[in-house]
Parts: sequence; structure tokens; C-alpha cells
Amino acid sequence: MKQLIIHGDPGIRNGAIIRYEADEGEAEVVCFGINRNGEYHGPDRVQLWCTVGREDEYEDYEKRNFTPHFLDVDRVDAEDVEVVRAKSDLAI
Repeated sequence: MKQLIIHGDPGIRNGAIIRYEADEGEAEVVCFGINRNGEYHGPDRVQLWCTVGREDEYEDYEKRNFTPHFLDVDRVDAEDVEVVRAKSDLAI
């Protein structure tokens, strides 16, 4: 599980599956939770702070079996994110 900061908005919501180039190679992850920052005050464009991981890590995310402050952080521009699925079936 990681924290992913996306500079810009690629049009994703909770449950999205995305691909991006990480330090250890290309990563395909599921977005468990997304916080949207910078709407009114902040950087020149929106930032999405996403908690991402493999599908088998979702149970740990639901039960909070992780410490958010100790997750590794990746940063990527919205243009460098390939959206496989934009949102989960239940997302609005």
C-alpha cells in the first residue's frame, strides 16, 4: 500500500484502477481512497492524494491495518497516469 499524489485531475474516483511509472517500474494499482486538495486555496492546480495498493490489500485498508504516516509516497502528473477503470461500479 502507498500514498500517491497526483498533480492534476485525471478524472478518477474511489475504486479506480490506474497505471503509472513508479521507481520500481510500472505499477497497476487500485485507488482505495482519494482526498482532493487545492480547490479553493493552494497550488495552481488540484492535487489528488490517493491511498493505493493491490486488490488483495483492500481488507487491510478497510480495517485500518496500516499507519498512514509511514506509507511510501509516489508523485506523478495527471498526464502520466493511464486510467484503466475510472471508478468502481458503486461510485457516484
